[in-house]
Amino acid sequence: MTADWSAFRELLVPDLAQAPRGRRGKALESALRAAIREGRLPTGTRLPSSRDLAGQLGMARGTVTASYAQLTAEGYLRTRQGSGTTVAAAPVGSAAPARAPVEVRRWRYDLRPGVPALSAFPRAEWQAASRAGLAALSDDELGYPDPAGLPALRLELAAYLGRVRAVDAADVLITHGVAESQSLIAAVLRKAGHRTIAVEDPTHPGAVEMLAAHGLRPIPVPVDDAGLRVDRLPRGGCRAVLVTSAHQFPLGVVLSPQRRRALVAWAQERDGYVLEDDYDAEHRYDRPAVGTTQVLDRDRVVYLGSVSKVLAPAIRLGWMVVPAALRDQAVDRKRLSDLGCSPLPQAALAHLLRTGGYDRHLRRSRLLYRRRRDALVAAVAAELPGWQAHGVAAGLHLVLRLPDGSDDTVVQNALAERGVNAPALSGYSLTEPPFPGLVVGYASLSPDRLRAAVSEIAAVFSGRPSR
Repeated sequence: MTADWSAFRELLVPDLAQAPRGRRGKALESALRAAIREGRLPTGTRLPSSRDLAGQLGMARGTVTASYAQLTAEGYLRTRQGSGTTVAAAPVGSAAPARAPVEVRRWRYDLRPGVPALSAFPRAEWQAASRAGLAALSDDELGYPDPAGLPALRLELAAYLGRVRAVDAADVLITHGVAESQSLIAAVLRKAGHRTIAVEDPTHPGAVEMLAAHGLRPIPVPVDDAGLRVDRLPRGGCRAVLVTSAHQFPLGVVLSPQRRRALVAWAQERDGYVLEDDYDAEHRYDRPAVGTTQVLDRDRVVYLGSVSKVLAPAIRLGWMVVPAALRDQAVDRKRLSDLGCSPLPQAALAHLLRTGGYDRHLRRSRLLYRRRRDALVAAVAAELPGWQAHGVAAGLHLVLRLPDGSDDTVVQNALAERGVNAPALSGYSLTEPPFPGLVVGYASLSPDRLRAAVSEIAAVFSGRPSR
């Protein structure tokens, strides 16, 4: 197929006309690449020779030759001796995707828990930290990473966790977040003979699914106002337990000091382990941050954390402080899993920690989230006076207790019909929920939108039409 070369010239001129003289070669590459990807230059189209196109566009022939060579290397063009240059038979992006993308519902008001204010992500600081972190990496550090994590990040994290959480983090292991930490430690425990693990009830269904997928059968243990009911922990063969002691998910209660000591004693007596997910610990508004259970016995507590609730889940970085007896096995499991996390985002996070950028963002976030929490609590008090808010002292969500006798699943579904995503507490319960409730995240919505969302919730109970 031979193109109409005058039409071909008109196809490219608009893009080239906008380019500075010294950038016309790059502009030609971009214009040709876009025309091929968008189908304006179909497969098999024969392009002008480099001499002809250079004459038509008023460019140096070497510039056109270089553009053709680059697009040939990328697979967009094919060049054969005596046949000229043609659009390749299978240009990049022309094939249909193997699987249709998952459709994500767009909610009018998305109150799901566990999501920070993504619009508040410190983009400029992260970009600067990425540049500085990359500049600080040696040539050797651009090779395959240490599976335990970039030494610079492990050093900064150890100092940070010791300073703000009193965690002895000498054996910190970098992971892709708490989910991977859970899967790694579950595999290590499974290999060591563990078959079950106690979990809080209610809890995050994703954690239960993750542990079960790696060979540990979850055993639900109830939670009350003082946290996990340690007296209800299994007394048989179970020797591990997962807790969110600083801010229980989803109820928001704090594990009391007495129960922390009893929990560690339970692990010591059984030669077992406590997996402490330090969920939302850094987001406390009305009192100082609660200490960790890890300080009571670093040989029995596996400490888990991540940047997902402070920065953004997309960064996919977390950490695990592992007891010495398990560390080598955990690092080896990480090596066999993916050879280690990318050093580039690790270097950026190390720079943020070292220069105070992480702390500055956290301080700004606390003020932002406190204002949003206060707006939500005030709106509930005004429009739903019979309801109680639980877990308001910390975190990115709270639990709204519905009037006794309510069916929170029915409420969730009625709200969904109005475009409000407010998960039912019963959806987080492995047995019977402690009470009917809604688990309401407030971090990602402005005060005005939170007030509007509460109006929608109140309308469900009053029968008012949707706004």
